[in-house]
Amino acid sequence: MCKIKGISEAKVDKIKEIVAGLLGSGFITATQFGELRACVVNISTGCKEFDKILGGGIQTMSITEAFGEFRTGKTQIAHTLCVTTQLPLQMGGGNGKAAYIDTEGTFRPDRIREIAERFGLDSNIVMDNIIYARAYNSEHQFDLLNEVASRFAEENGVYRLLVVDSIIALFRTDFTGRGELSERQQKLNLFLSRLTRIAEEFNVAPVGGNILAHASTTRLSLRKGRGEQRVAKIYDSPDMPEAEAVYAIGSGGIIDATE
Repeated sequence: MCKIKGISEAKVDKIKEIVAGLLGSGFITATQFGELRACVVNISTGCKEFDKILGGGIQTMSITEAFGEFRTGKTQIAHTLCVTTQLPLQMGGGNGKAAYIDTEGTFRPDRIREIAERFGLDSNIVMDNIIYARAYNSEHQFDLLNEVASRFAEENGVYRLLVVDSIIALFRTDFTGRGELSERQQKLNLFLSRLTRIAEEFNVAPVGGNILAHASTTRLSLRKGRGEQRVAKIYDSPDMPEAEAVYAIGSGGIIDATE
């Protein structure tokens, strides 16, 4: 930066100081970090056994990835969380609103209404507490992420969930050739880095499918079980041991397998 004409070393130091303040970089004590972690909220998946292996539900301040075969409930988990995040904290909710970036056209308002009815919530209010946007390419997806970050900043503390379903799909569509893999990876990494920053800064829970192992904090492997049952496995988590939970998909979203 010092090589840029008109910018002295003193100005560079000042710019670095300002940027550090904006980014919140630097060391804090473990006690201070513990106080930040105390603000983490667990959002119920809608299934008791599923919540149990997660330590109470999907966590804010970290990215959760759900991956698995077709019809294992990845999108249904996202829909259920859009409702449960609006429940009071004492009911396993996040007492907040949700944002949904849809990259594959899978969002269904009717499902939200059905799930809201299950939890005894006014479906009209629940719908109004979800902001939705359809992304059509990877650049548009990034623009929407920046837009939602601005919304979070304007209404700080109001939102608790950010669904991106799915994160990688449009990057795969836009960058198909072998020669474009490097550029795709670079842009995807920038998106995921921004997503992580948003999670930590605004205490929200980003949830998506098909992310990348190194980018997600908690990875959930989903597979089909017996009959209509589905099985979720903690594939990777800094908080919880490897464990499995059986769940089902009903009209009310993700439910206990015994319902």
